[in-house]
Amino acid sequence: MSTLTLKDCKGKKLGEVTLSEKFVVADKGAQAVHQAVITHQAHQHQGSANTQRKGEVAGSGKKPWKQKGLGRARAGYRQSPVWRGGGVAFGPHPHKVRKQVPRKVARLAFARAFGERAEAGQVLVLDTIMLATPRTKEMCSLLQALEIKGKTLLILDVLDANICLAARNLQDVEVVCASNVNTYQIVRYPQIVITKAGVEKLEQRLA
Repeated sequence: MSTLTLKDCKGKKLGEVTLSEKFVVADKGAQAVHQAVITHQAHQHQGSANTQRKGEVAGSGKKPWKQKGLGRARAGYRQSPVWRGGGVAFGPHPHKVRKQVPRKVARLAFARAFGERAEAGQVLVLDTIMLATPRTKEMCSLLQALEIKGKTLLILDVLDANICLAARNLQDVEVVCASNVNTYQIVRYPQIVITKAGVEKLEQRLA
């Protein structure tokens, strides 16, 4: 069972939060995490790349020159893939990449990824988080008070407009709702800041 440090927005330690045993799956789930990450990355591909086959390239079927007598290699059509401006033999075409991860496997992957972050001491719990104005300076001050540097995932129980706007210009900070955070985001960010209510929502997702 893991315990997470509980702080307020000024960086003052308020106590500890006990993480549910559902996140303690160190003996299994490594392959599930890999499968969840690969599936997420595959779904990010637009699949819009397109090339023309030899039958789709504009041009007539006229033979460029006669078969024999000129000392040239024989050629039957100008749309040949070996010619410049011709078709592409094995080029990409629009397609959709759709992979499916079973629900139990997805839950296991999420629990394993978040549990590893918690065991490594890379998860910080905030009692509450509020910003008076949607200014990047305020978000930087908050992270500085919490002594957080580098890539950070901020998980909220409910998305707040001021927080989202304040973090929008910070390249290394991503704000996400606890009900939508996925395994890829947990793996990608080495530091996680989550609200106390957000922890409860994550536990409900694994219920």
